[in-house]
Amino acid sequence: MKGIVSFDMDMTLLNHVNYKIPDSAIHALKRLREDYYIVIATGRDMDSKFSIGLSRLVRPDAVIHLNGTKITVGNEMIYSHTMDRELIRRLLAFAQEHKFSVGITIGDGDYYINPEFVTRHDMRRWGESARRFEDPWRLLDMDVRTMVYMGEESGAKQIQSEFPELKLPLFSNREGADIMERDVSKAEGLKRLCDYYGIPLSGTVAFGDSMNDYEILKAAGIGVAMGNAVEELKEVSDYVTTSIDEDGVWNACVHLRLIKE
Repeated sequence: MKGIVSFDMDMTLLNHVNYKIPDSAIHALKRLREDYYIVIATGRDMDSKFSIGLSRLVRPDAVIHLNGTKITVGNEMIYSHTMDRELIRRLLAFAQEHKFSVGITIGDGDYYINPEFVTRHDMRRWGESARRFEDPWRLLDMDVRTMVYMGEESGAKQIQSEFPELKLPLFSNREGADIMERDVSKAEGLKRLCDYYGIPLSGTVAFGDSMNDYEILKAAGIGVAMGNAVEELKEVSDYVTTSIDEDGVWNACVHLRLIKE
């Protein structure tokens, strides 16, 4: 029986220094494919304009998109969950009142309250911003699964204090956070894929680096934290590998005997 090996995307597979997946990680994926289902478990929508190229490169058997609120196996969507529209309305109003940047990218549009914070983040990261900002209040008429906060950690804490039904796991660089309902997680997505494939959780391995990986690393049979992961994640992992720029994925796969060197 095949097992499942799941990977977070940003700073687990995708190095933000050069925005490439290390050759050693690509080689590990090729070797793993013989005995495991390859799963991407990410806060991204891997079908979006920013991510579809990465998905084609990794060629996953399944994807846990948007922190578990959308799950696809090949071209089949096996699970979908959307946020309550009244909750979205209250969140947007709160962000507008407190000058927080909150929103989400859907399709070709970027729907953010206070989008200047997103532009500033893009300029720091890429040196440019190619966003197509739209009226964020249009989100009330759209299917929204998760949202994003861009800004300092104190703002994320303030939002979470105001909305106890939400959680805001910080990005590894602590320059923003995912916004999701409290019972949503990549771990729940992994459990759904285990049911789909008929695989016990004990037959899974999960790699991650930031706080939206916390639950999945605890739930998986083996949780692997990257060397560049936040300390909270390392504390709950079964194994801490080297960093993404030190062949962390490959080294963990060899150490755990998922592949032969």
